[in-house]
Amino acid sequence: MRVVARSAPSTPVPGAQFVAADLREPDSLTAVLDGVDTVVAAAHGLDPTKGESPAEIDRDGNIALIDAARAAGGVDVVLVSTVDASPDHPLELHRMKWQAEQHLRGSGIGWTIVRASAFAEMWIELMQDSARNGKGPQIFGLGENPLNLVSVRDVAVAVARAATDPSLRGHVVDVGGPEDLTFNELARLVRPGVAPRHVPRVALHVMGQTARPFWPALARMARMGLVMDRADLRFDPSASRAAYPWLPCTSVRDLVGSARP
Repeated sequence: MRVVARSAPSTPVPGAQFVAADLREPDSLTAVLDGVDTVVAAAHGLDPTKGESPAEIDRDGNIALIDAARAAGGVDVVLVSTVDASPDHPLELHRMKWQAEQHLRGSGIGWTIVRASAFAEMWIELMQDSARNGKGPQIFGLGENPLNLVSVRDVAVAVARAATDPSLRGHVVDVGGPEDLTFNELARLVRPGVAPRHVPRVALHVMGQTARPFWPALARMARMGLVMDRADLRFDPSASRAAYPWLPCTSVRDLVGSARP
């Protein structure tokens, strides 16, 4: 197994070889694919500390990786995408993932797409981090819009199966959690008895506009928060679980219980 990133992981993966590469630099991808049968494209451009964007990573970076896999010959690609990826989705991430999906479908190489809803562990950690010193978790907007949250471990099961099961080539596997929760409900699970704090929508709108010239990543996150406070982000996993009965479906409530300090 080979782990590819810009820098070595802080915790080495047992039995894995690390290779440095950058999706934004297509020339660095050739060595990554040498001797590889299947590559998992799981990078994203949402980290506000990295100064990157979904357009750079989720679209252009994935397209560069797909093209490199095609040039290498005999390399299949498993693309980690988002549930409801579409060309006109209100979230930029979903639009960029959709473009990468379309490029992969038309590439002529073997492919599987694993679509996931929002990562539960990430949002639990963000709320825990914002609830230090007795404060309630911080929420962008009203926090009353339900969204589906999926365990990263469940997505990992789907990705591992997709990477090793040739019968899944040409399939789109949707992975979601068993329930839709609002951020207010999640906050109450993370910090019972402590009222969450809210960043008003008007503040997010101002931040999304005024921060764009000098801190585009922060502006992007503010705009994303506005969309997530309004868009339909629910997901029913029943059809996907019927098609792929090996898919796990971990409850967010169990994850919060195990993660609570």
